[in-house]
Order: sequence, then structure tokens, then C-alpha cells
Amino acid sequence: MAGSGYDEHEYDVIVIGAGGAGLRAAIESARQGAKTAIITKSLLGKAHTVMAEGGCAAALANADDRDGWKVHFHDTMKGSKYLADWRMAELHAKEAPDRVRELEQWGAVFDRTPSHVINQRNFGGHTFPRLAHVGDSTGLEIIRTLQERGIHEGIDMFTEYTVRHLLKEGDRVTGCVAYGRVKGDFKAFSAKSIVLATGGITRCWTVCSGSWEYTGDGHALALWAGAELRDMEFVQFHPTGMVWPPSVRGILVTEGVRGEGGRLFNNQMERFMFEYVPEMFRGDHAETEAEADTWVEEVVSGKIATVRRPPELLTRDVVAKAINEEVKAGRGSPHGGAFLDISHRGKEAIQKKLPSMYHQFMELAGVDISEEMMEVGPTAHYVMGGVRVDPLTQESTVPGLYACGEIASGLHGANRLGGNSLSDLIVFGKRAGEHAAQRARNLAPPRIDEDQVKASIATMLEPLQRGEGENPGLIYDEMRDMMQAKVGIIRTKEELEEALEDLKAFRARADACFPGTDRRYNSGWHQALDLINMADISTVAALAALTREESRGGHTRDDFPVPDESHWGQHLNIVWMEDGDIKIRQERIEPIRHDLQVSLDEVKAMIKERAEEQGGGK
Repeated sequence: MAGSGYDEHEYDVIVIGAGGAGLRAAIESARQGAKTAIITKSLLGKAHTVMAEGGCAAALANADDRDGWKVHFHDTMKGSKYLADWRMAELHAKEAPDRVRELEQWGAVFDRTPSHVINQRNFGGHTFPRLAHVGDSTGLEIIRTLQERGIHEGIDMFTEYTVRHLLKEGDRVTGCVAYGRVKGDFKAFSAKSIVLATGGITRCWTVCSGSWEYTGDGHALALWAGAELRDMEFVQFHPTGMVWPPSVRGILVTEGVRGEGGRLFNNQMERFMFEYVPEMFRGDHAETEAEADTWVEEVVSGKIATVRRPPELLTRDVVAKAINEEVKAGRGSPHGGAFLDISHRGKEAIQKKLPSMYHQFMELAGVDISEEMMEVGPTAHYVMGGVRVDPLTQESTVPGLYACGEIASGLHGANRLGGNSLSDLIVFGKRAGEHAAQRARNLAPPRIDEDQVKASIATMLEPLQRGEGENPGLIYDEMRDMMQAKVGIIRTKEELEEALEDLKAFRARADACFPGTDRRYNSGWHQALDLINMADISTVAALAALTREESRGGHTRDDFPVPDESHWGQHLNIVWMEDGDIKIRQERIEPIRHDLQVSLDEVKAMIKERAEEQGGGK
């Protein structure tokens, strides 16, 4: 224990976050010989990687030998509305198969085909069946595998500690300060490299699939440390979250339900998605129910699909907006969503392919999905934006600070394809850990700056010392409700401007709240601190959304409904903090490398030819 009331620890590499990205980064760092620690806000196994139920996208070509990295690259770029960093999309498509096979070698038990290779299922936006899966518990199996592997790599673990401050020396990071969520104790860490793997920000919205951890901690740490963020206007509202009962509102309903043939209906029992196929997807998807049903029958029989995909498997932004439109038009389900039906698959197939979903609805909603339809609606699920990183190394614009997984931006652009998140974690988690460790080899251990540590601890203790003030829980609930109403799935200039003013008021209220005086087991204190990062990151998202005057992917402006290819199709929003103020600028996208453009054109021609062969391609 240091004299100022905190413990000191020294490491080469510190990974903040213990989800799939953090675990994979720590494993790779330790394998490179770096002394490595993981600091996690929650417990092992609690990460949001577990929520990725449908599968892990990788062009293994087990379900269709026409698949390959070029097709996966094309699908990722197309799904991103061509705002993805093409270098990251290339690396991801090329390296994902090896990372999946590596998991298999480490003990991951994927579902198998009759010929004993990894089975792959269809998912929205993917040309071929590409998602390696374990029923509908893929993320859970990946976390289990990585945790078991990590045990043998000599990684130190600090569970239930929240990092609130990054230490710096000049421009580079040199460590961090954290507090214990159980006892309220403090720890200061020195590190040659730090990897942020803290996940997303979706707890900033009322209806979300994320649990209490997802309060934008890592995004705020990076912003406060001087790193740049990009694409923060792009928030993915997953089309299918539970909407009833209220206690489970927002809990994810995996896209695997639609991947296994699930059909969406409005309250007039119409399969409404046929009315919402965008022009850019015409020819890719079935245009009649007969075509869609033929496809479903072929998937059930285990054959390769020979007709176009059903419109339920359009990209997530399209499906979420369609459900939203049906509800607005009065054609929604009784509790403000749509109906999702998988009962035609039969109980045996559902319990085999979707066991978690069967159990989830039976236990939480009293619904037997083998006999009844589910009620589902959009839920804030994933932020495409995050820390701007180097595509090869995952280093941010701050030396020594790396990011991987959902907190990092670049791979997904304006919209993430389902299944790409899990392969993102393992591809770029490995790269972040590898390069963080390589950087650490050439550096002397940095010293812990006592003045910075004391200032950080004083800031953390401030809410406990106010003596009076508002309950932080009330501010927390009201701010999330405001974000849901004004920075939700559909946005306007007027509401976004109001949101920015509201957030200033919420930040002032957060700075004056009082959670009580005890540091032990005080969730109100934790919430009072979380409010600060939530207010700043909500401001970043709202400002980016206000600035982008068009609709694209996960960002829909009701007052600018048409994509603007002349400007916004060529530019990104870059956000940073300067002297406590959040700034924004536009930056032009670098043109795609020639050979990759040739690959895109080849795949487009192949898909067009395939659609024409299937009859009626446009």
C-alpha cells in the first residue's frame, strides 16, 4: 500500500476489459512475453460477447465453396455503406478463418455438418452461409474457450475494478487508476502499453440489449486522454429485442432466429419486409413469399440455397427501420413491436438450433416459441463508432494506447453485419495484444506519477463528500429516456439540438449529485461516476448525429432521409476533446486500393450473375 492510500502495480501491458477482445488481446500479449494484466469492471464470463448468440462470421467455405475472403470483404464494405476502413475490412476477411480454426484448436465446440466440418448458417447481409455457431450460444462458447486458454498464459486478473483515469507522460500513456467496486479501494498501475477493450455505450439508451456495464467507460477514457473518435453517430438498433414484459424490454433476440427461417409479421399478419427491400438489395433477396419459403425449405433440408434470401435477412438497419415504420403506421404488435414467428420449424428443430431462445421466452415471457409468435422490436445494441485506430496495430492517436472490439472504430462503418462482431474480437484482439507487447519490449518501466494519482482519487471521492444533492439514479434514468426520445432510431435537427442542451444540464446535475458517504458496496457512487462518461459520450454521439445531414446505415435523419453521396459518402466525422470542450471535424475517406476495388467489382458481377441464374435478377 502506497502512502497516499492506494496500491501500486507494474505491468508491461494492461488490458481494460475481459470480453472476447480483451481476453484475446491479453492472451496474445502474454504469449509475446509481456507481463500482462486484465482489469475488468465486472466478473469473468459476464462480458457482452456472451450476447453474440448467432455466430462468428468467417469465410471458411464449409457451407458453400464459392465463399472466400473477397466475398466477405465485399459484404462488409457493402453493409458498412462503404464507410468502413477498407484496410481493416481486408484484414478481417482474410484472418477470420484462421482465428476461428484457432479457437477450434483451443477447444471451442462448434456445431458440425454431416461431414464433420464446422457448420455455418445464413445471416443478414452475408452472401453465403458464413456464421460458425454453437446453437445460439456462440459468444458464450468463445468466452469459455478464451478464459480457459487465458488461465495457462500467466495473466493477472483484477475483477470488479473500474478504471477512471489514464496516466500520461507527455503524449503517451503510462498507466491507469482504478477503484474497487466492492470495498472502494484504489489501485494505481504503471504500464508501457494499455489496451482498451471495454465494449460499447448502449446503456446510454433506455431500450438496450446491454447490461449495467455498458456506460461508455473506455470511449470516455480515450476521449479524456486526447484520442480521436470516429463514426459515433452510427448506433445499431438491433431489429429484434424483447418488448414484453417490461422487465425484460430490450433483451436481445438473436438474428439466428431469422437465420433459421424466422418470419416477421405485422398485426394484420402480413410479411411486411417485402415492402422494405431497398433498391441496392434488389436481386439479392426474395421478392415473393413463395421464393422466400422455397429458400427456407432448402435451409431446413441442409442444401445450399438456390434462390434469393428472404427479406427478413436484410441488413439490421433496414429491418429495424421497417419495424419502426410498421409501429408508427399502427400496424405494430400490442406492445409496440412486430411479431416474429419460427413455429413452422417445429419444436425439435427449434430446441436443437435455438435452445437459448426457447428457454429465454419460456422463462421470461411465458411464450412457447414452437407454438406462439414472439413480440420483438428495435433495441440499442452496438455502436459502430469508437476509438480511431491504426488498421494494422490497433494503436490509437495517443502513443501506447490501443483499442479493440466494440470500442474500436473502422471495421463496421455505418452499419455492422451480424456475426462480424465476434470475428472482429478475435482478429483485432490478437493484433492489439501483439503490437502492444511488441511496443513494450523497447521501453523502460514508466514511473507512477503520484500527483496524477492523487488528483484522480480526489475526483472519484468528490461525490461522496458533497453532503447533499440529487439521487444519481434519477439523473441516470432521465438522461437515458431523453437519449431514447431525441437521439434514437429516427433523428431530426431540432431534437438533436435539444438533446445537446439537455446533456449540458444533465452533466451539471451529475456534477452536483450525492450518492451517500460510504465507499463500500455503494452502487449510487458508481452510478454518480458513470454519469460523467455517459454525459460526455452521449454528447459525442448527438453532436456527430447533428453534423451528419443525411441518412446512412445506423444513422437516420427524418429531415435528411436520402444518403448524400457527393459529400457524406466520402467523409467521416472525427471527434476529440480540447481544453474540456468536445470538437468535431470532417475528414475525407482515403480511396480504396486498386486491387481491392477490382475484387469488389468481381464479387458484384458474380452476385449479379447468380441472381440472374436464379430467375428475375435485376
